[in-house]
Amino acid sequence: MKVLGINNKITFERRPTKEEEPGLKAACQKAYETMGTTDRVVITHGSCFPALNRNTHIGSPYGNAAKEYIKFLQLYGFNGNQLGPGGELEMHKGRVNPSPYNSSAFAKNRLFIDLQELTTEKYGSILSKETFEKVTTFSENSDKDYDLTDFNEAVKTYDTALSESYKNFKTNLAKGQPQAIALNNEFRKFLDKHNERLTDEGVFKVLANYYGTDKFEQWDNSLDQNLMAEIHNKTPEAINRYNSIKTTNKNSIEQYKFEQFIATKQIKENKEWRDENNFKYLNDLLIGCSKMDEWRYKDAFLDNYSIGAFEYSGKHQVWNIPALDPKKIFIGSDMKLNTGGKFLKEKLDFNLEFCDNTRIDHALGLVEPYLIRKDSIKFDENGNIDYSKLHGSFMSETYENGQKIDDYYNYPRIIEKIILPTLKEHNLKPTDPIWETVCSNPKIFKEIFYEKHRLPELIQLEWARSEKQGRTRWAIVGSHDSLPAQLMIKQQGWIRQSPAWEPMYLAGYLNQDPARLDKNKAFCEKISDTTPDGVKKEGEDLKKADIARVNAKFAELLTSRRFEISFADLFGITDIVYNIGGVNSKNNWKERIPADYLDKYYENLSSENPTALNMPEILKMALQAEIDMAVANCGDKKTARKNLYDQYQPLLDELQKYADILKEPEPEKV
Repeated sequence: MKVLGINNKITFERRPTKEEEPGLKAACQKAYETMGTTDRVVITHGSCFPALNRNTHIGSPYGNAAKEYIKFLQLYGFNGNQLGPGGELEMHKGRVNPSPYNSSAFAKNRLFIDLQELTTEKYGSILSKETFEKVTTFSENSDKDYDLTDFNEAVKTYDTALSESYKNFKTNLAKGQPQAIALNNEFRKFLDKHNERLTDEGVFKVLANYYGTDKFEQWDNSLDQNLMAEIHNKTPEAINRYNSIKTTNKNSIEQYKFEQFIATKQIKENKEWRDENNFKYLNDLLIGCSKMDEWRYKDAFLDNYSIGAFEYSGKHQVWNIPALDPKKIFIGSDMKLNTGGKFLKEKLDFNLEFCDNTRIDHALGLVEPYLIRKDSIKFDENGNIDYSKLHGSFMSETYENGQKIDDYYNYPRIIEKIILPTLKEHNLKPTDPIWETVCSNPKIFKEIFYEKHRLPELIQLEWARSEKQGRTRWAIVGSHDSLPAQLMIKQQGWIRQSPAWEPMYLAGYLNQDPARLDKNKAFCEKISDTTPDGVKKEGEDLKKADIARVNAKFAELLTSRRFEISFADLFGITDIVYNIGGVNSKNNWKERIPADYLDKYYENLSSENPTALNMPEILKMALQAEIDMAVANCGDKKTARKNLYDQYQPLLDELQKYADILKEPEPEKV
């Protein structure tokens, strides 16, 4: 392995020079503006961000490495990144649950703190450089096209670093150090707003550490399991227990609050930097929450049910996500918010506090969740779920003691009474968020989501054609739960026969001008897995055709006015999958962009069979398609064609120039 550092690695791949970068950025930006594309977003969850110089075993969307990554994305015209849920991760028996979809809706992930920042004068050097270097490693190159997050090592790193940082902060404050005083003033303002919640969470952390798990149902003390619910009921024993824990563990709870303050401070400062650089973050409003959140709001959830996902195969997805009690969402005919309603609103407010937009995970779950009886979740001798015993039903079809569990029809009012008003408070229109609707469509959901509120679903082009979907909604080829597109076409046999991936369709969609029929035909032959004579392509010929067809699919995506691309597709990472939905894989949630991602990206593009996306090339295809559509829809095609090419041929040529630069092979090594 080679260690990254200054001037210790010679790169040979051709990449845009510093002099060429402004022209490349301007060409991409102008092409998107010409097509009317407003949102160009990459999906990179927080832990997936690359390291810079030193590696803390996990990525961060808020540190200096994130800023460098954003600059790279902006070079190719992207103006946003969709994060995963960014909350504190769950722990069980000393191990991290890496899924961000079980993280806290409120507490920030302390593993996203940029530790190197804590060694600077700005923070009064509360973390020594010696300790920082001791608990981190040099960022290293490898032959792999990806890195892996080591969540458990990251916890060890941050335990050591943040413990020292808090201790030194208190010492510096006692000495009257100016930086510590300024930091403390910010800390106190933070506590003025969040102290009550943080104290509750701090008490939970103490108990979880004592019992060895965040799974409070496994704690062997029923009072501790139900502590917050009993406090809400003003039970004296619970109040005394809470106060005793708070007093006895004052220092560890205060350290937890300080860590949350530092994480929030860096998130806020990152937001200010992004605002200056016109780059947006989209947060992910997870349908569930962490065990810590469930414990705090325990009386808002149903005891006997959790949320899953209905599958027509009968193998329903069991998520073990708590389900809000429909009777705890609203109060009375004026629909004031009850405990569960307050929880939902607070969750969305936190989601948007330092982000510009949101992806609403599993929108179905806000209207008609699929409920699974907890006592029906059984396992066979191999540890797999026994689906023959699993009992589930949609909310509107669930009965307890002969009565509908949602007899007041509260769930279908959540979007209207909580979600949309809260979005408006954050200056977002109903059509702004990414509404994730990749799920079943029961009757009530269709009535509420599509007919009543006319909300836009996320268009999944893995299964659909742009020509039939319109181009104003958010569109995607693959999500964080999908195979990278280069693997889709190789491993998902139905893809080759899918109308959405049909060569004749893609060629026709991207080449609609009647005067370019020869281009259409040649393009179709290029991306087809058979020759014009009907002979199946094999080996290198098939590999090149598959790569070309994937690029055509992304060109189709780029004609959408709002689109997302997974970081794995952008960089052409095909050796690993970030998350295999519904499968308990040891590498789920661990894929990460390597520290030398720039070298690997440009080396990939200049290779014989590049799997990374050559963005100028794909953008040129999309712009050409837009020009063709304009000509095809015009009565006087000859005049329209001349006017459009007079105006846009220089831009097409400019994009081709940069596409060719990225394809240039490595110069011979001397």
